[in-house]
Amino acid sequence: MSNVKVVPVVDRRQQRSFIQLPWQLYRDNPNWMPPLIQNQRELLGYRRHPFYLDAECQTFLAVRQNDVCGRIAAIVNHAHNRHFDEQRGFFGFFECSDDADVAAALFQAAIDWLQQRGMTAVRGPMNPSFNYEMGLLIDGFDRPSSFMLTYNAPYYDRLVTGFGFEKVQDLYAYGVELDMRAHIDETIWFVAREARQRLKLQLRPLDPKRFKQEIRMFLRIYNEANAAHWGFVPMSEAEVDHMSASLKHLIVPELTRIAEVDGQPVGTVFGLLDYNPIIKQINGRLFPFGFIKLFSRRRQIKRLRLVATHVVPAYQKWGVGLVLMDDLAEPAIEWGLTEGEFSWVAESNTLSRKTIERGKAVKEKTWRIYDLNID
Repeated sequence: MSNVKVVPVVDRRQQRSFIQLPWQLYRDNPNWMPPLIQNQRELLGYRRHPFYLDAECQTFLAVRQNDVCGRIAAIVNHAHNRHFDEQRGFFGFFECSDDADVAAALFQAAIDWLQQRGMTAVRGPMNPSFNYEMGLLIDGFDRPSSFMLTYNAPYYDRLVTGFGFEKVQDLYAYGVELDMRAHIDETIWFVAREARQRLKLQLRPLDPKRFKQEIRMFLRIYNEANAAHWGFVPMSEAEVDHMSASLKHLIVPELTRIAEVDGQPVGTVFGLLDYNPIIKQINGRLFPFGFIKLFSRRRQIKRLRLVATHVVPAYQKWGVGLVLMDDLAEPAIEWGLTEGEFSWVAESNTLSRKTIERGKAVKEKTWRIYDLNID
């Protein structure tokens, strides 16, 4: 390990090296999709992001013979630690050559930094938290991940567990053909029809004229619906506002649904187009002309990521989620989409997993979250 040097990122040149490393590691892997570079800078704290109003982060580079061969971020999420009354640090944005020495040096640097701040345990990967991107891909390497989902080489699990990390939670992506509804168990549709009639549900798409208010409503229900889920910490008001602005040009209103009871929203679903094939064409760069291609070519996209099907707790066992997904299928097919993906779904979320699996969806990918006690 002596010939591996881990250095903290302190200047813009090192920031560029940190962001660009995946392009080097995955240059021969057709299933890796580049992230949006501007978004990465924000999530790393290299540019202003509201997550870091209540969090700290230090990024590190591993260097061997003047070549960058790995990277990691050490994160203290104060909101998480207040919410769960613990002193847990996180690692994220982990990328590494297939070298246990490099991985060990990176993990040790992150742990040392976290221990200096009083952390007694580490969880990851979180990029940078539950509400953004997370998890290490451990199954489903044969096709690209969808937009805003991570992808990594198969050997990463060996590097992480080799250091001593252990599994704490798995996350799944389920694929479904949008035109297969006629072949789904009739019981599913009976539950959906009953829910719609008994609750007198009203379904509508997002209103683009009230976009900010509508997205805030989506995210309020997101916070309520996930309150009891493993590892979840509600998004702050500043994060909600930032998320609203960042999603404004990516959400297609026709591919959203809001369920209301007596005029009050109780559930939402929005489908996010899988922009990754276009992001690959622009190599992750929105400027100067990448954003034009991103929006002008979105009719080429055939896959829809059902990223947020959420129902407030009082209605979660009434089948409202089924109604929302059923109502969204027709406009998705009319848009020209052929594939859907439910992602991600936590292993511990038994209700959602059983409903999705009864609907003939197929598990396509698995990501893993790991824990390590460092006290």
